[in-house]
Amino acid sequence: MRLRHPGGRTVHLGYCTNVHPAEDLAGILAQLDRYAVPVRAALGTDLLGLGLWLAAPVAAELAADSGARRRLRTELTVRGLEVVTLNGFPYAAFQAPVVKGAVYQPDWTTTERLGYTLDLARVLADLLPDDAVRGSVSTLPLAWRQPWDSTRADAARRRLDQLAAGLAAVERDTGRPVRVGFEPEPGCIVESTAQAVTALSGVDTERLGICLDLAHLACAWEEPAAALDRLAAAGLPVVKVQVSAALEAADPAGDAGTLRRWVEPRFLHQTRAAGCAGATATGPADPAWAADDLDGALTAALPGPWRVHYHVPLHAPPEPPLGSTLPVLRAALAALLAGADAGCDHLDVETYTWGVLPAERRPRTDADLAAGIAAELAFARDELVTLGLTLTESEVAA
Repeated sequence: MRLRHPGGRTVHLGYCTNVHPAEDLAGILAQLDRYAVPVRAALGTDLLGLGLWLAAPVAAELAADSGARRRLRTELTVRGLEVVTLNGFPYAAFQAPVVKGAVYQPDWTTTERLGYTLDLARVLADLLPDDAVRGSVSTLPLAWRQPWDSTRADAARRRLDQLAAGLAAVERDTGRPVRVGFEPEPGCIVESTAQAVTALSGVDTERLGICLDLAHLACAWEEPAAALDRLAAAGLPVVKVQVSAALEAADPAGDAGTLRRWVEPRFLHQTRAAGCAGATATGPADPAWAADDLDGALTAALPGPWRVHYHVPLHAPPEPPLGSTLPVLRAALAALLAGADAGCDHLDVETYTWGVLPAERRPRTDADLAAGIAAELAFARDELVTLGLTLTESEVAA
């Protein structure tokens, strides 16, 4: 979907397809018909944005074959779908039975991560709508925090320099600029915006910046306006925003039985207590206030309140006594979009956890999942309209 900011900029809103498991071109096209087309119909819009996830093998295939890229763009167009952003965080097998820490491999010390990200940039340059100002690719915040030393830090910095040079080459070859946003996440080398400022100091900010995931921001217990001011002062652009909300527990000790229903084997659900906020500004979160997964937090009986890296549907927060970090989402969007110009024009709803929600909240059919995604997008659209954005003429007409 497209909205117009009062300052005149077009703001793109879509949903991230890493919720779907397909990792080859045929499967990706099938999932567009199974999910994206029904989502577009449910929203009554003539154009639906996708934050497309392409696993490394299919990204390499498309990057090497201009004809395949043209065919994919045609397939998107005939379905009323458009792509201005790609999710380049998971390398492959993101909906495997067990993902956990594997999602951080390969990291930014490796040529594999560099090659994958540049493949995505080459693909995106050919998928962008003709009137799109630029494209964006989100990626992991360098690496998981362990192991890490000066040798690995130096290797990562060399990769970032090579990335900026590669993105410049993509723009020279295609005329289409693509930026890469590093996404702070609990437990990683870059967990907070303060750490991002330190770790990314001196990078090419014309091409590299931040992907701000609002669930991650909440889990770091950051105040949104202050976080955005910090990035702006450092000259780090917000390339992309993941419009997401995390699980919240005001009284985790009293609600431990309910929280155990949210423990599941596929993804890490890093848990942070409110006292971690100071620690994450300068270094790894203190174990007294942090755990790398929800079951570990329950075992350690961390003091409350908690925020848990568990993306919950925007329109359907958990039933009390649990809640979600929607107030952080709203504050962040207001701080980002309330100025004379939009602080970011690529917004992506990313709830990849639909398949691992507690059983009673989990979609039972493809149609259920499509309906849930449509409801999340409608929620996000309405939040943006409340902030003064307006639907474009084509969206209104639909």
